Amino acid sequence: MFTSGRELLRLCDRYNCLISDIVIMKEKQLTDKDERQIRERLAQSLEVMRASAKSAVENPMKTVGSMIEGDAKRMDEYTQKGDTLCGDIVNFAMTCALSCSEVNASMGRICAAPTAGSCGIVPAVLLTCEKRYSLDSKAINDALLTASGIGIIIATNATVAGAEGGCQAECGAAAAMAAGAAVQIMGGTPAQSLNAAAIALKNVMGLVCDPIAGLVESPCAKRNASGAVNAMISADMTMSGIVSAIPFDETVDAMYRVGRMLPMQLRETALGGVAAQPSAKIVEHRVFGTR
Repeated sequence: MFTSGRELLRLCDRYNCLISDIVIMKEKQLTDKDERQIRERLAQSLEVMRASAKSAVENPMKTVGSMIEGDAKRMDEYTQKGDTLCGDIVNFAMTCALSCSEVNASMGRICAAPTAGSCGIVPAVLLTCEKRYSLDSKAINDALLTASGIGIIIATNATVAGAEGGCQAECGAAAAMAAGAAVQIMGGTPAQSLNAAAIALKNVMGLVCDPIAGLVESPCAKRNASGAVNAMISADMTMSGIVSAIPFDETVDAMYRVGRMLPMQLRETALGGVAAQPSAKIVEHRVFGTR
């Protein structure tokens, strides 16, 4: 039904509707399910996101590499003190993102959005918007549909895999998805949603995938937190009237080209970046007994 941002916007114009409405149409075609069934499945995914965004805040979890245990709770306790630089909204988003990452690293249940390594970004932004704007269930579900529509385009024309395109393809794609969803929540147009997605993706263009000891903990969790903030500032820039000089489709193409240029060492192999540093090797030896 659509494979590019341009086609998606054309459909939105044709039917005078939001991105989420077009995604519902697409899902109906692909699955032969009605809207009620699609939304029920969507609600299930959202509940998994909710749970993972708060589980590690309430109960810090034992992770495989022991690198990020308790970080979500630390962030929450720091926020509760009320004397932060970024304020409650930004810190709440970071807390949610860190919690999702901690749950993932402890082999808990998360919603890959679009991947396990970037699982905290979309939930963090949607739940922050829900808190900020007192959203009803339909509004947040529609936003999740919009995020998925943007993710479909990126996956179709580029990649969302760190092993293929670096972390720009994982956390970058997730930030783009979340930014577009946030703009819809804020009353923006479909074109503005894609504009925000382009800005978010450009903000992390070239970001490498260098997991310490090959584990999705560090620097992954911090990139989930920063990815959520990236999405939020991209949404705000868009709603201020700032326009991306490079359209969404071209940005996706550029991201894929950059990913293909990255050497193997910087694509999830743990052979480059911070994963190759002495401190990282100490962690690797502690976890796996390697030298």
